[in-house]
Amino acid sequence: MQRMLSYIRKAVDDYNMISDGDKIAVGLSGGKDSITLLMALKSLQRFYEKKFELIAISVNPGFDFFNSDFLKSICDNIEVQYVEEKSHIKEVVFDIRQEKNPCSLCANLRRGILNSIAIREGCNKIALGHNEDDVLETFFLNLLYGGSIGTFAPISFMDRSGITLIRPLIYAPEKSIKTFVKKNNIEVMPKCCPMDGKSKREDIKNLIHNIQKDIPNVKTNIYGAIKRSDIKGWKFDL
Repeated sequence: MQRMLSYIRKAVDDYNMISDGDKIAVGLSGGKDSITLLMALKSLQRFYEKKFELIAISVNPGFDFFNSDFLKSICDNIEVQYVEEKSHIKEVVFDIRQEKNPCSLCANLRRGILNSIAIREGCNKIALGHNEDDVLETFFLNLLYGGSIGTFAPISFMDRSGITLIRPLIYAPEKSIKTFVKKNNIEVMPKCCPMDGKSKREDIKNLIHNIQKDIPNVKTNIYGAIKRSDIKGWKFDL
């Protein structure tokens, strides 16, 4: 936990992600990233000089394998309020619209529901579990498929809802999160999305892996370039 806390503390401090009196909703999907984020923020809450509240919100997309009882037990064990919101995302995306590339629509629907529930619960911030690898993969997705240079910001304010999105795991490599989960015998929810392993993001993950064979420092180099740029709020003094 100490190493994971160091990643999160640095990101939180670099971008002033947390202020006194914040009520932060953690988007809890049941995967390794969101569970790690929730546990680490709970640990941070115990000693951080700025006092904040935590709740966990899960958007149930309607897949058979989504286990809300499992997620609630995680929250009960660390004394965090758990809120589940059932939805028809699976039906809309896969049954009605039969999207060939459903990831974007699915993410937008989940995000909209998450924002609404966070507002209902009196939260002013939402913490998402995007890690360092997600930053790089999104950069490549935008560059190669969208023709733009950018990735998601560490912190962003949404005018319409008044909610601020924070991503405290942006400095944590996916490999470190996997190690954390394994060493601490943390159970995660099995992936239930039918697109798992078949998405464009998965293709980009494989592309970066192959590039890394020839350029071992490619992740460090690109991540450094992003931090030194002014891409969507990334600019800060190194």
